[in-house]
Amino acid sequence: MKIALAQIITGRDVAGNLTVVEEYARRAKDGGAEIVVFPEATMRAFGNSLLDIAEPLDGPWAGRVRSIAGELGIVIIAGMFTPGSSSSDGQAKVRNTLLVAGPGVDASYDKVHLFDAFGFLESDTVDAGTGPVTFDVGGLTFGLATCYDIRFPALFTANADRGAVANIVCASWGSGPGKVDQWKLLARARAVDTTTYVLACGQGDPATQGTEPRGAAPTGVGHSAVISPFGEVLQELDGAPGLLFADLDPDRVKEARTKLPVLANRREF
Repeated sequence: MKIALAQIITGRDVAGNLTVVEEYARRAKDGGAEIVVFPEATMRAFGNSLLDIAEPLDGPWAGRVRSIAGELGIVIIAGMFTPGSSSSDGQAKVRNTLLVAGPGVDASYDKVHLFDAFGFLESDTVDAGTGPVTFDVGGLTFGLATCYDIRFPALFTANADRGAVANIVCASWGSGPGKVDQWKLLARARAVDTTTYVLACGQGDPATQGTEPRGAAPTGVGHSAVISPFGEVLQELDGAPGLLFADLDPDRVKEARTKLPVLANRREF
């Protein structure tokens, strides 16, 4: 199966971001991909208000993504924001959601591990999801994760236990000393942990386009990559926007699980 990772840089304009989704989805389809993955915060970039644009999964933004996917005959995974609860002080929250839409599939995942790290408190404005989500395309099972989730191996293992041959990670990774190296290390580690492909799709680095960062908001560092079940980097982009293609071979997963049966050899403590 051929897949594509769309490393884009989104902004405040929700409609403009949808235009970018359609452009890259068409390019992915033209390149032969059956699935195209977009990053976290595709709907609107961090560093902007989220409450005013959060909408349910049957709202117009998600509806347009479904229309694009249906028109092109391709599965789209994209980060959006859905309404959450109200906090203890009465402030409304959102959910950091991945939408999966396309022929024969309609699913969503709410980010489980919220980014309360490096001085940023995502939990102040975002409700956490409750568990893993997998979906099937073309006879293959895929697991979902978002950004900070990549630091927590148990979610990836849970997806593998549900049959995932690939884990998709959509991110808007925060910049800083060592952060690109950590992103690369974690993507490879999660692949080896689970003997799955890891499809790590991040927002591009705004600095590559001459744009100043928006305060402390995590706006992306690029380096989207496809990692093999043995931890090999099969394809990788740099910091700039781009479209990456890769082929997934389920037999490669079977080979890895025969040679390196870490899932079978696990012990519970």
